[in-house]
Amino acid sequence: MKQFIVFIKKEFHHIFRDKRTLFILLVMPVVQIIIFGFALTNEVKNSKIAVLDISKDAGSQSLIAEIDASKYFELEKNLYSYKQIDEEFRKGSARLVMVIPRNFNEDLLHFNKATVQLIADASDPNVANTLTNYASAIIRDYQKRITDNHNLPYTITPEIKMLYNPQLNGAFNFVPGVMAMVLLLICTLMTAITIVKEKEMGTMEILLVSPLRPQMVVLAKAVPYLALSIVNIVSILLLSVNVLEVPVNGSLVLLLLESILFTLMSLSLGLLISSASESQQSAMFISLVALFLPTVMLSGFMFPIENMPLTLQLISNIIPAKWYYNIVRAVMIKGIGIRAVWKETLILAGMTFLFLAIAIKRFKIRLA
Repeated sequence: MKQFIVFIKKEFHHIFRDKRTLFILLVMPVVQIIIFGFALTNEVKNSKIAVLDISKDAGSQSLIAEIDASKYFELEKNLYSYKQIDEEFRKGSARLVMVIPRNFNEDLLHFNKATVQLIADASDPNVANTLTNYASAIIRDYQKRITDNHNLPYTITPEIKMLYNPQLNGAFNFVPGVMAMVLLLICTLMTAITIVKEKEMGTMEILLVSPLRPQMVVLAKAVPYLALSIVNIVSILLLSVNVLEVPVNGSLVLLLLESILFTLMSLSLGLLISSASESQQSAMFISLVALFLPTVMLSGFMFPIENMPLTLQLISNIIPAKWYYNIVRAVMIKGIGIRAVWKETLILAGMTFLFLAIAIKRFKIRLA
């Protein structure tokens, strides 16, 4: 029995010495329950809504107050013309626009019926469908409340319009998300093991005595994977257009350039992980475990970011896939140009230079 206890103590010592094992056993469950607990929900809360109130009467103001008081919506802006609606959607400032027509209150009082138009950004069909259902339910509650005080029933009919994806095709949301996830994980994983593999195989000395500078060695590691990634990008786009019937409404050249930029960022991140890792196993662990969960949960692909607590919303800003996902959805689905995605482009470019600079610096220090 004493020998058995000794072996148990030995295993505890092994576990406590191995920081990666401790991280997996103690930290990962806490991180997962926090992220999944806040991100995994069927509700869509705090979604930005804009209102075009043409009527501007007591009835329309009362309805707007009812919408704004709901936990599902956050009144972002009051619009003044129909031209602003498309602009709001293109900027991503609102997910839903409610249009209240002229003489709204007068129509209710004299004809006992009125209409309200709900225009949703259906580039994410699940969220668009959920938001229009929420808004329709709020309108029905408002209708019931004002009807209770009168003999004749009032009827408010929501007219729903889905922009960019009127058929609510799920692939319109699925394709940009998968492009971001596949390019990030594959490119990062492949390059993450390159430098570590050279060390483990004992061929690093050959690189050291080569005439190339360390910067060129690092860049040479990334070029083949960049070429293969471009083939992947073209394949994904061809399948999306021809098989999944997802159109490229914007500039194809811009979409390809943005995809190449995201690929370069992923390769730079992989080189950084590779230069900081001691073994292929640890490089693969960081690439898969540390990147997969945040990419899926915090990029906005699976779950709306505005649903999450402020802390997770802030953390999502350092997830590269979030910015690329927004770019692809804007260019491919909405047909938006570079003027609308310049901020996301600059962020990805900044991440690329930062990761590459750190990778090169660490590579030189290690091999000095």
